[in-house]
Amino acid sequence: MLQSIPHPNRLLAAISQKSRKRLLSSSTEVELSSKTVLHEPKIRPSHAFFLTSGLASVLAVTTVGLATEVAAVGREGFIGSLHLIGPADVPTHCRMQLTGAAVRIPFDHLQKTFQQDDEVHRRVLEFVQAQAHNLSQLAGCHRIHEASQRLTRWLLTAQHLTDSSTIDVTQKTLSEILGTERVTIAAAAGELQRAKLIEYRRGHIHILNRKKMEAIACDCYSTIRTIHDGLYL
Repeated sequence: MLQSIPHPNRLLAAISQKSRKRLLSSSTEVELSSKTVLHEPKIRPSHAFFLTSGLASVLAVTTVGLATEVAAVGREGFIGSLHLIGPADVPTHCRMQLTGAAVRIPFDHLQKTFQQDDEVHRRVLEFVQAQAHNLSQLAGCHRIHEASQRLTRWLLTAQHLTDSSTIDVTQKTLSEILGTERVTIAAAAGELQRAKLIEYRRGHIHILNRKKMEAIACDCYSTIRTIHDGLYL
């Protein structure tokens, strides 16, 4: 059912009412709890998820089960974009990291609309290009910057994409997302808390001073935010 304009998902809000109605004709609104799996490695998904709240993590997974985040997706896009643009197996795993909701669309219907609707086609490719730029930036961030900088970058990105200063995430999850040890995350979070930039309690982080956090974050955050903000203009 077509929702009123503007739609909470930025990609859906960016297309015309006609194209949106066509795309949403087979859609369902769903709630997504933390850790809900949205797609598995090398398996074509049955549905795509256009998030309306919350945050999903796309994870690169090794053969021994280690994982690290290579992309975060919020209301600016959808889960399943790489499966849509070509036949290659997608090796990543995706799950909800922060509880939210989405418009769920059968993948076959999305693929048909993508192929037949020029506006949907153009906006999907715009999102995929932004994701590719973000992936390049994150690859450099994981290699160059210290854990405290990467933690600050991730928290700022999560706040920006969810419009919430409270982030429900554990140290264990953050260590996986950032590809570092849990003790390192604990130390970095402790530094931010002592500086009164965040308030941290078990499984909950509240950002107290975004401006000062932006000042100490690595420049990857501003680059990624510029990419997000430049979508669909």
